[in-house]
Amino acid sequence: MSESDQARIPAPPPRQPLPLLQLLLVGLQHVLLMYGGAIAVPLIVGQAAGLSREEIAFLINADLLVAGAATLVQSSGIGGIGIRMPVMMGASFAAVGSMVAMAGMDGVGLTGIFGATIAAGFFGLLIAPFMSKIVRFFPPLVTGTVITSIGLSLFPVAVNWAGGGVHVSEFGAPLYLAVAAMVLSIILLINRFMRGFWVNIAVLIAMGLGYGVAGLIGMVDLDGLSDAPWLRVVTPLHFGLPTFGLAPVLSMCLVVVIIFVESTGMFLALGTITEREVTPGMLRRGLLCDAGASFVAGFFNTFTHSSFAQNIGLVQMTGVRCRSVTAVAGVLLISLSLLPKAAFLVASIPPAVLGGAAIAMFGMVAATGIKILQEADIGDRRNQLLVAVSVGMGLIPVMRPEFFAHLPRWMEPITHSGIAMATLSAVLLNVLFNVLGGADRAHLSGAPLH
Repeated sequence: MSESDQARIPAPPPRQPLPLLQLLLVGLQHVLLMYGGAIAVPLIVGQAAGLSREEIAFLINADLLVAGAATLVQSSGIGGIGIRMPVMMGASFAAVGSMVAMAGMDGVGLTGIFGATIAAGFFGLLIAPFMSKIVRFFPPLVTGTVITSIGLSLFPVAVNWAGGGVHVSEFGAPLYLAVAAMVLSIILLINRFMRGFWVNIAVLIAMGLGYGVAGLIGMVDLDGLSDAPWLRVVTPLHFGLPTFGLAPVLSMCLVVVIIFVESTGMFLALGTITEREVTPGMLRRGLLCDAGASFVAGFFNTFTHSSFAQNIGLVQMTGVRCRSVTAVAGVLLISLSLLPKAAFLVASIPPAVLGGAAIAMFGMVAATGIKILQEADIGDRRNQLLVAVSVGMGLIPVMRPEFFAHLPRWMEPITHSGIAMATLSAVLLNVLFNVLGGADRAHLSGAPLH
């Protein structure tokens, strides 16, 4: 990194260091919130590949290891890699459709998926410096629209959790709703009547109490806990040497581009929340970490990784914005990857408990986006149209995933990602309405006039 680039990176506002206990507790909240998403991808792909329960468990531990290490690097920074902001990393959902298809292809399978992941990660390392320059296309109008769309696209996940889980037979049963409502109520009451430390760990308190109540009424399934080993080390190339096919590699390279678009929106959202300007240099370091994590992931039996959107709401709601919290969370994830029994207990948290917390946090993401939109001239009709169309495009994959079913499969990483759809729409419409309109229009989007 050049000295001029370093000079442009604004120093974070001075903050008092958090006590160790508070760091651990807030870090644990981040782990619990993203854990379901972290294990979902290896579960889905492992089942599609016909793996045994033990092999799927190994995939999950491998994902936790890479996610923890990538989170630690992204938060703390190593050399020119890592954005040094409170970011959580995990296996990306953008590649799930492509990987499930690869798992059933002759001559591809898991080793082909890992090979494509390695190649795509290397491709990402090459293009990250160029992708980082797109930050100038994200004025407050675009950033606010994207962040609002992130919150709205995540909200169905919270609703599915609160109803008991997507595949539960009695979705929306009063028992699930009561548990979710209890967790949400505890969060609201703590934020209303308490201050400081207790507000920072409100989500953890609510989920802990919710887990205890769920256990008492028989909602916690611990079958298989005794069979899980106490200690297991993830070894690289566990399933054999990776293989490289042209079609799988091209498909995963497209996924990396979409991950970069999604991550850009998330980094800008965190920049707003933490009151730091995200410069092209910071964005480059963050995208390099995304790509580097994917490159390493292929060797360690897991998949493309990206920065998680779920944790943005937690940063906003707790007010704990220091990167040391997510660095601690990264260490906890690495520990869970080595301790299968502990990982099993975390995975046993009922979806209804997660849903009660997620309703508040994912909604906070959308609220942050609405706040940012106030910096642009949202009273202008064309800007209103940009927000309306972009939010609508972002909700299409959420409301009807089959809407684009007849389009080519290589487009699925774009058409199945609400964040990608909203981001591309907002950027392109802003170029059409404001950038091409010249300086007399640029101020309407909150863009600098230069």
